[in-house]
Amino acid sequence: MTNPYQNTETAKLIAGRIRDLSHRKTQAEIASEAGFANANMMTFLKNGRNKVPLDRVPSLAKALEVDPAYLMRLTLDQAVGATAAKAITEIFGTPATENERGWLSEIRDASDNTDPRLTARSRAMLRGIFGK
Repeated sequence: MTNPYQNTETAKLIAGRIRDLSHRKTQAEIASEAGFANANMMTFLKNGRNKVPLDRVPSLAKALEVDPAYLMRLTLDQAVGATAAKAITEIFGTPATENERGWLSEIRDASDNTDPRLTARSRAMLRGIFGK
């Protein structure tokens, strides 16, 4: 049996969240919360045997306790490939996580809603926050 999606960020995230949540809920409980009739589906997803169905992203994100926009970004890459996912986000916009929306809100507040341009200096300062 092959696992064509085993090295995707989606599979890695799912495996990590299942591990992180294991002290509070079983893999079968996560599968049930996500709306999967078969508890083995979580094994297939975390091992990369199956892709995450796009229509399951909201319920799966809730069951895994991750931001649905983040999971959708990863799932789009897995579902349609990086090039097509890029085209989709160019047309519809990239899904922003709650944390990212918090950053945007703070930028707007700190700049008095002046729509500041991202300069080389501000980019360097921002990257410095993340050690880049």
